[in-house]
Amino acid sequence: MKSIFRIISFLEGISYLLLLFIATPIKYLQGDDTYVKMLGMPHGLLFMLYIVLAIVIKKEMNWNSKTLGIVLLCSVIPFGTFYVDKKYLR
Repeated sequence: MKSIFRIISFLEGISYLLLLFIATPIKYLQGDDTYVKMLGMPHGLLFMLYIVLAIVIKKEMNWNSKTLGIVLLCSVIPFGTFYVDKKYLR
């Protein structure tokens, strides 16, 4: 389960960065929302999967509530999922 969570965490982090730093600027600077539409749905699905898997894996990883809170908070911070991978999943 840990390896699946690591993969989802990585993909969620990449999709968030692409959405935040590529798709959104293109939308507001060029008026083209194609990339936001294209990246938005996969990112949303990966985000929800990340949250669910973090809650499920809490027991397996022996995380307390504070650690789970940090892991969940990192899902909304750019580069946060990469921090989680380095600090809690290796």
